[in-house]
Amino acid sequence: MSLLGPVEVRALAEKLNIRPTKKLGQNFVIDGGTVRRIVRVAGVTPEDVAIEIGPGLGSLTLALLPEVAKVVAVEIDPVLAGQLPFTVATMAPELADRLTVVHADALRIGPADLHADPTVLVANLPYNVSVPVVLHLLEALPSLRRGLVMVQAEVADRLAARPGSKIYGVPSVKAAWYADVRRAGPVGRNVFWPAPNVDSGLVSFVRRDPPKTSAPREEVFEVVDAAFAQRRKTLRAALASWAGTAAAAEAALVAAEVDPSARGEQLGVEDFARIAEHRLTSCPPSA
Repeated sequence: MSLLGPVEVRALAEKLNIRPTKKLGQNFVIDGGTVRRIVRVAGVTPEDVAIEIGPGLGSLTLALLPEVAKVVAVEIDPVLAGQLPFTVATMAPELADRLTVVHADALRIGPADLHADPTVLVANLPYNVSVPVVLHLLEALPSLRRGLVMVQAEVADRLAARPGSKIYGVPSVKAAWYADVRRAGPVGRNVFWPAPNVDSGLVSFVRRDPPKTSAPREEVFEVVDAAFAQRRKTLRAALASWAGTAAAAEAALVAAEVDPSARGEQLGVEDFARIAEHRLTSCPPSA
């Protein structure tokens, strides 16, 4: 099947009078080998319903359609959303019925907006919203079991970082709440138009059960945000405002069997869940 190359991408963009914008994080993939690699590494099956965020001109969409039962493409740009069905109908007419285009903001969508239950996320994500989009989809779409996304290399490293790493932080912990996240390879700059001034990387995830805790996810994420807001401080100091006082923070930490002199980058998501749980039981917030 034909895919979009540099000539086709530029011709489509010219036809639509599109100038890729930094605001929407638009960098269109012009290399067929790259989109085939993404689909291959994603490990999609004919039974999968794939959700693609920011399909743009359709480079990855065209590579996905032959391999899955359905592609739900979520596009915020009305011009691109309107063009995509025509591009697929022209280049892969036999697969056009597998495509559903949803003109929407990926940060606001839920199951009712998609008319399907996606099982896998495969996307070249807009770099300026990549982490919020991944976290939102994992929370909002319980049917989503795994995924492979292309993001800025630095973001890929942060999402997949493990405790103890210098780049381990809020994205690492929050992603780990939902899934096992791993780096899945680098991507060169010359596969995009326009070429970005940063390197890219692939990140894969497989959903797993969240930590067993009585604390709601929102409470656990509050602890995570507080712990990394002041990375250089000990948890006793960093969590003082969250708990009410440094003494209350220390009490919650001790009850959770976490060293109050430790720092946030040393803890796994299960540790943060225990801290949140003990704030609720032994150090309730003031009304």
